[in-house]
Amino acid sequence: MHRAPLPHRVFLHGAGRRGTAAWPSQDPESGTFLGFPADSSIGSQADALAESARDREPILFAHSIGAVTAVRAVAGGLRVSGLVLVEPALYDVARGAAPIERHIAVVTEARSRATEDDLYGFWALFRPLMFGGPLDRESWPDERAVAEHWATANLPWGHGIRERSIAGVPTLVVTGGWNEEYEIIAGRLVDVGASHLVLPGFAHRPQDHPDFPAAVTAFEQSLTI
Repeated sequence: MHRAPLPHRVFLHGAGRRGTAAWPSQDPESGTFLGFPADSSIGSQADALAESARDREPILFAHSIGAVTAVRAVAGGLRVSGLVLVEPALYDVARGAAPIERHIAVVTEARSRATEDDLYGFWALFRPLMFGGPLDRESWPDERAVAEHWATANLPWGHGIRERSIAGVPTLVVTGGWNEEYEIIAGRLVDVGASHLVLPGFAHRPQDHPDFPAAVTAFEQSLTI
């Protein structure tokens, strides 16, 4: 008995590394590694994804805010064979949970300072939330460009994403077990049928865990049974 061929892989990056650099454990020839301009909207990214994958029914790999793009494309009608969502920043599916609302409130306050031309005030709130450790004035000149990027980066909420968007789609959610927000989001996805795997020790990048490739292979093979 011959196993059906595995679906084509499409990889979506998060807010940091792009292309193959975002998925170093994966063979660069193992699929399509999409890269989106830093100033592109979630909507335009979802449209580009849908156009590139329209006739393939791929398995989508998406990290962090890339999961918002992936799920929005699926909700918009893109047919996929499966989803591998790594630390998915699907904040819309977990609204109401205290850690989620606290995160959104801090970012909202920080962004309001940025719009008032108080970039330092933005970074003073945003840096401890996202990167740990307080801002000090000595490091500010070196971090200013990073702060400018994050002050205008896409936000992972407000996109109308709901848990039902992935209902019926085989989905593996991989988290690092380090941040309560991502575990809450994973729990909401499990409620609609997703499988959840925790690979600790690599914080927001569990795709760098040595067990990640084997977990992905097992998930992909389950799609062809």
